[in-house]
Amino acid sequence: MKRVTLLLASLAVVLLAGSLYLSSDAAGHPSAAEPDGNDARAVLKNAAGDTIGMVKFSEESDGVHVKVVLDAPLATLSTGFHGFHVHAVGECVDPFTSAGGHFNPGAASDPHHAADMPVLLVNADGTAEARFVTDRFTVDQIVDRAVIIHAKPDNYANIPTDRYDPDPDAITLATGDAGARKACGLIEGD
Repeated sequence: MKRVTLLLASLAVVLLAGSLYLSSDAAGHPSAAEPDGNDARAVLKNAAGDTIGMVKFSEESDGVHVKVVLDAPLATLSTGFHGFHVHAVGECVDPFTSAGGHFNPGAASDPHHAADMPVLLVNADGTAEARFVTDRFTVDQIVDRAVIIHAKPDNYANIPTDRYDPDPDAITLATGDAGARKACGLIEGD
């Protein structure tokens, strides 16, 4: 009888510890966040109008979860890193300058624009996939705006002083030297 009681007590401790672990694990991982149902999508197109990928924005309890999937011909995006931002205007007229500057409601300097997202790495076959969480904007703030992929990586204002004489120019400060706009998508609510 004593063994059965000890076994049941041990089992209860293990189950309690397991449930506490699972509860803390879910709170610590963005993929386990509770959705609140506010989503948006953007179909990315190149200058020729060809669809090259999709971006999904999902509002969850820990921020906006962003998922990007590209299947781009290398004629659109070269292998390597590319700047990736939400732009202020929801318009994608070639060469996508109609999308305006970076979405920046707080008038912050780069790299603190609300729209600055991690650079995308395009693989040698033209594909790319990225997932991240941001608290810089909500889905409601970006619906009806545009998302842009640039030709070059964003330097996030990591500006070497020996490269600029005497100071960085306005374009560098505004865009992080991300270069031409290569793909654009209108952000639409689900």
